[in-house]
Amino acid sequence: MRHIVASDDFREGFVEMLPACVGLFPFGIVCGVGAAAAGADWIASLGLSAIVFSGAAQIVATQLLAADAPFAVIVLTAGVLSLRLLMYSAAMAPLVRPLPTRWQRSLAYVLSDQIFAAAIKRFARDDDRVGAARHFMGCGACLWIAWQVACMAGFYAGNLIPASWALEFAVPLCFLALVVPLFRDVPAVLAATSAGISVLALAHLPMKLNLIVAGLIGIAMGTLADLARERWKAR
Repeated sequence: MRHIVASDDFREGFVEMLPACVGLFPFGIVCGVGAAAAGADWIASLGLSAIVFSGAAQIVATQLLAADAPFAVIVLTAGVLSLRLLMYSAAMAPLVRPLPTRWQRSLAYVLSDQIFAAAIKRFARDDDRVGAARHFMGCGACLWIAWQVACMAGFYAGNLIPASWALEFAVPLCFLALVVPLFRDVPAVLAATSAGISVLALAHLPMKLNLIVAGLIGIAMGTLADLARERWKAR
């Protein structure tokens, strides 16, 4: 491991990811604040950020934890939010296939949006798979460390904020800030609107299943609207 960290490729990836860490730091703080608002202790907060390592999934998980949702619903919802990683993995799989299994598993663990963008560019630049993998690992190490620091800083800050500040609103507000910019066309707006109406209309379902059903309804409505739009354009 020491020779990997000491390599120029690892250091190049680490340095390349520093600007992204600066941009993600406030988001990590909000995730830590959300964990504190959900009643997690520092070990649970650190475990969530270290294992899940996904801002959107952590935000939703803490919100569902605060709502006493069943564990299965939390895992399923976080998994649905992380489906984009399947596309990243499919794109990276042919590139890392020649590497040893331990390398493949390590790189899969740190795969994220920013790291994928940097790694795929490096793999396309030359045929040095080992060097590109070290660069990949450097990117992942930098972002992972910064994310843990940001989340823990947010957790301790959240515990210092008085309860009268209604800290629990920070999590849904942050999630709204993530999704609102995506409402750029009719299918997206229709998907969000139908999901929002459904989650309220189906609130009587047990085990917070209204969240899952509403999400599926939103996806279906958005897909149908997108297909209808494409057919209209094809006329």
